[in-house]
Amino acid sequence: MKRKISLFLVLLMILGLTACGTEKQATTEEKGFKPSLDTSASCSIVVAGGYDNFEALEAEFDRFNSYYPNVKLMYTKIDDYNNMIGTVLNGNDAPDIYVNYSWMYGREQYKASIDHAEDLSDPALGLDLNCIRSNIILKTDDGKLPMVPVFANTYGMLVNNSLFEKEGLSVPTTYQELVKVCAAFRDKGYKSPMMGFTQNETTSLYTLTMYPYFCGTVAQDKEAVKKLNALDPSAGTYLRPSLEKIDQFLKDGCVDIDACAAIENNYDAVIMRFFEGDVPMMMASGDTVSGTEKRESRSEAFIASPFKYTFVPVPMSDEGANFLDMPNLQFSVNKDSKNLDMANEFMRFLVTSEELNRMAQKKGLMSPTRDLSFNSMYAAFEAVPASRILSPEEIGLTDDAVIQLRQAVYKVGTGEMTIDEAVAAYGTFTQ
Repeated sequence: MKRKISLFLVLLMILGLTACGTEKQATTEEKGFKPSLDTSASCSIVVAGGYDNFEALEAEFDRFNSYYPNVKLMYTKIDDYNNMIGTVLNGNDAPDIYVNYSWMYGREQYKASIDHAEDLSDPALGLDLNCIRSNIILKTDDGKLPMVPVFANTYGMLVNNSLFEKEGLSVPTTYQELVKVCAAFRDKGYKSPMMGFTQNETTSLYTLTMYPYFCGTVAQDKEAVKKLNALDPSAGTYLRPSLEKIDQFLKDGCVDIDACAAIENNYDAVIMRFFEGDVPMMMASGDTVSGTEKRESRSEAFIASPFKYTFVPVPMSDEGANFLDMPNLQFSVNKDSKNLDMANEFMRFLVTSEELNRMAQKKGLMSPTRDLSFNSMYAAFEAVPASRILSPEEIGLTDDAVIQLRQAVYKVGTGEMTIDEAVAAYGTFTQ
């Protein structure tokens, strides 16, 4: 009898474990993408953008074709994209999905890129918008969602982790630590502990260091943002803390400006100079970081002496670094697409943590999803406290206001203007 009871109990346990496993498998499968249309459907979907090539997206095409083998997906580049996308959308060969940018919203010359966009917040579309960091999602004044981020961007510095380990130093997390670390590197013979592009204003080291800091000074001041966006001359006073900080930063000897002047551009040249291996910290944008992996094999210095490197926020504040969280590339669906249902189906497939992370990893850009830990290159940004994660989308700063900040810090940094002159010139700077 005891033997029979034991056998019965063992059988129950096996059945229970099997059921549990089946339930777990079913739950896992339920979370994955499930086609909602006829998988034998045949059509063509065109995605338009300004990239020369988009291998990361084309890899997603292949994955989507495992569900819909008869759907032909194509990426096409449009020359002079920002100026031509409106014309293309109004033509006979308009794309089904197209790249869009937040800064186009509210500008008359880019009106078509917003007007043609489907409202992606419609629950009937089934997009998993919760997987994306909410602060980089643009909602229009009427509450619609014309575009969804597929890549994110930020500003920071490439760090040669191997150099830090060799010299027994820690990557700085506050401005005081940054100054001390730079001094320590100089004492050890490193001429310019920090470097960056300085030849012109666009994403210069002045912008990369001060834009996140500036956002932190006005993030909670709606009146300041209102005046800054209106290009009110009196708004120049809101730039003063940032201008004083860049002046102090340069006086603290963190950067050798003369050494930086030899860097010819803010992309390829920045990366190749960093790969020489003698620069502890190199100012860069996420766009620049995306090109590092492909250039490792082009650098003789890096091939001879490879080193570990990561991308981290620049700690310009005594309280710590700000993470300036920005959308990089965003997709819109053309509401007039002849294959609208399938275009939406592809977007439903793409807008998930798994696919967006996969595409970001392949492209080398920051993912727009809530999980940044999967990519060691950007993992440091996930450690920034929520109170120091800043989004121009949420703050409400317009591109016109940002241009004023960029030009002002550049002119003060290069000595072309004094702080007082730059403050008084607010609203007069041009692109």
